[in-house]
Amino acid sequence: MSDASETAVAAREVAFEATKSRPAMGLFERYLSVWVALCIAAGIALGRLFPAPFQAIGRIEVAQVNLPVAVLIWLMIVPMLLKIDLGALHRVKEHWRGVGVTLFINWAVKPFSMALLGWLFIGYLFRPYLPAGQIESYIAGLIILAAAPCTAMVFVWSNLSDGEPHFTLSQVAINDTIMVFAFAPIVGLLLGLSSIVVPWETLAISVAMFIVIPVVVAQVWRRALLKRGTEALTRTLRRMQPISLIALLATLVLLFGFQGEQILAQPLIIVLLAVPILIQVYFNAGLAYLLNRRFGVAHCVAAPSALIGASNFFELAVATAIVLFGFDSGAALATVVGVLVEVPVMLSVVRITAATKSWYQRGTKVADVGHAV
Repeated sequence: MSDASETAVAAREVAFEATKSRPAMGLFERYLSVWVALCIAAGIALGRLFPAPFQAIGRIEVAQVNLPVAVLIWLMIVPMLLKIDLGALHRVKEHWRGVGVTLFINWAVKPFSMALLGWLFIGYLFRPYLPAGQIESYIAGLIILAAAPCTAMVFVWSNLSDGEPHFTLSQVAINDTIMVFAFAPIVGLLLGLSSIVVPWETLAISVAMFIVIPVVVAQVWRRALLKRGTEALTRTLRRMQPISLIALLATLVLLFGFQGEQILAQPLIIVLLAVPILIQVYFNAGLAYLLNRRFGVAHCVAAPSALIGASNFFELAVATAIVLFGFDSGAALATVVGVLVEVPVMLSVVRITAATKSWYQRGTKVADVGHAV
């Protein structure tokens, strides 16, 4: 067997074990909502006590990209992308119905349903209760949040729902590939329909910095580690696991340092922004689950399909919103609300898919034969 073939086989083995045997949820993931709430409090307090340092950080920019935030975002994204094996794309054909359903939800339904919900709730129903100057920015943040399907946390959700690991891996790989090409056009289209001026140059920089370059760096790094053996990759993933969330929390402290005055003036904002996010999560998860049942997809594929269809790549969303609209924008705040509700709402979807497994299987034409090996 050639070195390239051995590396590919090793990558498959690491990927399978990573999705199959990873602990269900680590300390940071389990209490993510708690950490986010603490960061909100810390950021608001620090922003009020020390406004000058926060303003100085906000001025460190190159081509409208804040450099300290760019570093933190890379620390968020690259360790997560290191887990992804783009070589798993060939497994798409093994679960083509489940993959097709998830792609339909992620790219043809979710961004557009979120835009509709944003216009309805933020632009119309909740408009009297929100700052008039931030309405469009809030809608933009919701659109950005929905335009990027989740990359890393879905491995946790799939594991908790007893999902088929090869399906999860191949689905995430193909979503990452599509995201490189589709994220900017979809965001630009929906922001344009919302009559929000799209800074295309900044959006292109954001896609290059926070999608294209991290994907390339992560895949090169992954291959280099695999040449030293699967243990090298496993050790690196273990060491890097908390770094993404620590960087995310540090970013949130900075963001809420800028957002503090606005939130203290109107704390209801976070609750109102959470409403369309919660509705779209349950809508998209339910639609994916029902479509998989209709097409006779095994439950071990349908459950992670529903979870991938509903969850968001909130690290990318936060990064893009900050780059496009700034720390103190409504768009940035809207994406952070997505982070705040992510864990509890996705855990509830996991419980729903588990509780309805018997009902689901009675309606499928194929038996759930368990995980493919």
